[in-house]
Amino acid sequence: MEGDVVEYRIDRQSGVPAYVQIVRQTEQALRMGVLRVGDKLPTAREVVAATAINPNTVFRAYRDLEQAGLVRSRRGLGTFVTRSLARPGAEDDSPLRTELTAWVARARSAGLERDDVLALVTAALDEHEQEHEHEHEHEENA
Repeated sequence: MEGDVVEYRIDRQSGVPAYVQIVRQTEQALRMGVLRVGDKLPTAREVVAATAINPNTVFRAYRDLEQAGLVRSRRGLGTFVTRSLARPGAEDDSPLRTELTAWVARARSAGLERDDVLALVTAALDEHEQEHEHEHEHEENA
């Protein structure tokens, strides 16, 4: 997939449908700034060649992305990114990414598996959101 910015990887053991994996990987690439407005997604033929999934699966994922307003298909030209999900600090080269990468390395060297790391991050996000909700409730009641 020379020249393309994203390469899809399908995990057949995950239980997550392949088209959902493509949508999620595209959204992640958009959030991290790997994909930018105007970038072209790989063709269905390229995705099929790289992943051995059914072309209809790719078409379904791209259709979902188009309905979400993230990409636009242009007949004969391809599918192009129309909207970014990137936020400052989420780019590949951001200081936050560097800190997180170091933290993940420490967690892995401490023996944590991928699911353990994801559970920790999810728990920390949930805790942060609960604290934020309580702060907001106190502001409304004041």
